[in-house]
Amino acid sequence: MILVFKHIFRKNYIGLTLWPLIILRDPELRNDEVLLNHERIHLKQQKELLIIPFYMLYLAEWLLRTIRYGNAYKAYKNISFEREAYYNEWDLNYLENRRSWHFIKYLRCRESL
Repeated sequence: MILVFKHIFRKNYIGLTLWPLIILRDPELRNDEVLLNHERIHLKQQKELLIIPFYMLYLAEWLLRTIRYGNAYKAYKNISFEREAYYNEWDLNYLENRRSWHFIKYLRCRESL
């Protein structure tokens, strides 16, 4: 389900996935196939990790990377879940071919920023 709720977003963010919802900042974004694919990748990640562990791992990785980089936005861009989603968001068939737990591949990648 896709909802539009612009008041929760900071300047750099336009979408958010909270199982089972995709929340967007603007109604026009409902037509952005790449953004929706990115958010659907997160839904798949959340589902395979049984939702709550996903959020715990996401937060833990963000905290560790924030300490490492000294920059919260850079930390966000380098979370393994985000790396997988950003790297594959343009492949609109990605979820059809994605292997389970594929985000693990992105844990050890070089930083994206």
